[in-house]
Amino acid sequence: MDETYIKIQGQWRYLYRAVDQEGQTIDFLLTAHRDKQAALRFFKKTVRQHSLPEKVTIDKSGANTAALEVLHEETGAKIEIRQNKYLNNRVEQDHRAVKRIVQSMSGFKSFRSARITLAGIELLHMLKKGQMKTVGGQRLSAAQQFLSLAA
Repeated sequence: MDETYIKIQGQWRYLYRAVDQEGQTIDFLLTAHRDKQAALRFFKKTVRQHSLPEKVTIDKSGANTAALEVLHEETGAKIEIRQNKYLNNRVEQDHRAVKRIVQSMSGFKSFRSARITLAGIELLHMLKKGQMKTVGGQRLSAAQQFLSLAA
């Protein structure tokens, strides 16, 4: 799990993203602040949609550590926290695909439009990585996956 910066109305906002050990996107959340409450909201959203992880690799951010400690207290589950700058390279590399598209836009005019656009960018990025589950386990191209969503 890591966060990256996105410029909205001339101010930096934070895009929290989580990636599993295979590089598949787990979840993302755009927030106005980078603090314990934002990190906790992201972790709770991720846990609701997936499940509690056994291990979480984060950078040295105190907000992320504090949020994981609160989550541990609330759930009682033991989550191993690994804080290492270099273990987080997988999610940092995954940021690159999203940042490449966003940087060419020169920022967003509103938080709402940024949230909607980033959701679309993340969806297409997940389709490119082949994360869509298909009936029968057949492999579809990104275009075929997108068309099946539209139909």
